[in-house]
Amino acid sequence: MSTAISRATARTAPRTTPRPGLRRLALGAAASVAALGSLAAVSPAAYGQAGLGDGRSKERDHLTVTVRNAGGGADGTFELYCGPDGGSHPDPRGACAALERDTRWGQEVFAPAPQGGFCTMQYGGPATAHVTGTWAGRSVDATYDRRDGCQISRWDRLVPLLPDMGAGRGA
Repeated sequence: MSTAISRATARTAPRTTPRPGLRRLALGAAASVAALGSLAAVSPAAYGQAGLGDGRSKERDHLTVTVRNAGGGADGTFELYCGPDGGSHPDPRGACAALERDTRWGQEVFAPAPQGGFCTMQYGGPATAHVTGTWAGRSVDATYDRRDGCQISRWDRLVPLLPDMGAGRGA
């Protein structure tokens, strides 16, 4: 009988020593919270950043945009400077704002359309664009056209950096 009681007690008795894995997890979580809290107290300016919170440097962004076959006076080569906005681009403030809007950590604003994707079979016209320079501290060399729905979408995301082809233009 005493053996049966000791087995039952062993199964139901509370554990008195904490599990090492839980202790390690709790200490790791506490250390992470403390580290994040100390980083929040430091301003972005202390890291030499523009204070935008996006990791952009204080250096001025510069792009050269060459547009062909867009028609309506949109063709040409334009210089764009952001921070402060300027250059020969027809709408430097709008172009810089469009780029800022689409610039996110871990995403390349000038990335090509994904390979092997399903794109609508629509033709957006013969317009092409080539963008070179520096944006957010990174080198840029991107080409754009309007040969299918994916490329049209990619182009339209950067309006007014690239001309607004709108319905009825370019085709």
